[in-house]
Amino acid sequence: MRIGLIAQKVGMTRIFSSDGQHLPVTVLHVENCQILRVKKEKNFNIVQLGSFDQKANRLSKPMKGYFSKLQIGPKKKLMEFKGKLDDEFTIGKQILPSLFSPGQRVDVSGLSKGKGFAGVMKRHNFSGNRASHGVSISHRSAGSTGQCQDPGRTFKGKKMAGHLGSEKVTAKSIEVVAVDDNQGIIMLRGSVPGFKGAYVKVSDAKKIFKEKKHPPQETKEGKSKDGKKKDSAKNSGEESKEKTQTAGQPEKKGKNEGK
Repeated sequence: MRIGLIAQKVGMTRIFSSDGQHLPVTVLHVENCQILRVKKEKNFNIVQLGSFDQKANRLSKPMKGYFSKLQIGPKKKLMEFKGKLDDEFTIGKQILPSLFSPGQRVDVSGLSKGKGFAGVMKRHNFSGNRASHGVSISHRSAGSTGQCQDPGRTFKGKKMAGHLGSEKVTAKSIEVVAVDDNQGIIMLRGSVPGFKGAYVKVSDAKKIFKEKKHPPQETKEGKSKDGKKKDSAKNSGEESKEKTQTAGQPEKKGKNEGK
């Protein structure tokens, strides 16, 4: 598996494909993403990447010494990737957005938005109590959280109110729509975890999920969403003609019935 790169989430916008299809995309910015260190294991390599230039006076003394030994400018964000490296990827090599090609699938990992302390209805999708008669100021409460005297405690892992968000989330099998090395931009179809300005980790997709194709739905007017008329009216007309023709002919009696 190849290594990935470090990017910064700019925001969301939309573009139109060549056939006029509307595509919501997330724009990621890549700036001076370089290889800092390579640790060789038995079957793979652990590669440390650094991206986005940083002022030297904002670094600690150990980090200043680290970058001075590498003879590379200070970096704002450091991340590690697990994968295999070709001979052309050496320390100090810059990784461009063209590492990924349009139409390719990637996995994007980042820190999700923090929502603070949230109740069970927002955090775990509880339905809540009744909103009408018989409930007094506990419409959004969690309800019972334990048992009686036996076991007399609340089990670990019980879904309750608590901190929501601000955790590592991986969006899998996202399609790459466009790549631009001059501007350092990657456009991905759909949403990506994190807030605007957050740093994300982009790598090749481990699993590729195929999009489900839904059949055209029929409307009340007897037409599908594709604009094609249903053939039910024609079939019903043919059936009615057959019934009238059979009604005019007398029924054939069996051999034993006439005797």
